[in-house]
Amino acid sequence: MKRNLVIFAIISITISSQAQTPADSAAIKETALNYVEGWYEGNGDRMAKALHPELAKRIVLKDDNGNSWLSTMGATNLVQGARRGGGKETPKDQQQKDVSILDIYQNAASVKAVMVGWIDYMHMAKWNGEWRIVNVLWEYKPRK
Repeated sequence: MKRNLVIFAIISITISSQAQTPADSAAIKETALNYVEGWYEGNGDRMAKALHPELAKRIVLKDDNGNSWLSTMGATNLVQGARRGGGKETPKDQQQKDVSILDIYQNAASVKAVMVGWIDYMHMAKWNGEWRIVNVLWEYKPRK
């Protein structure tokens, strides 16, 4: 029985060490920064490089009666918004772009990006060998 536990522990350590590599961590952070900085720069190509074509970005909003509903944007909306210069109005010295990798397991990752006006919780997938943002759930930060 002890031998089985030791073998299980070795297998578990091997699996968890294969779940995250420094190269994956760097690529995930680069993907998040392509998204964040692409927005601030008004660079639609950089934004597009970060996104899976079937991306869904959602926020929970409330209607006039206080009922929750989901507002959804897709990859095309985000790329076009960047190309229109959506984030360029934020002065460089006020651009917040804090990226934290919350978890990586094989071809899936969870990432948090804190920007000047909101926080994004991203799910990324390693798709055709590249990390891409597949889902984003986000919230506005309180205005000062």
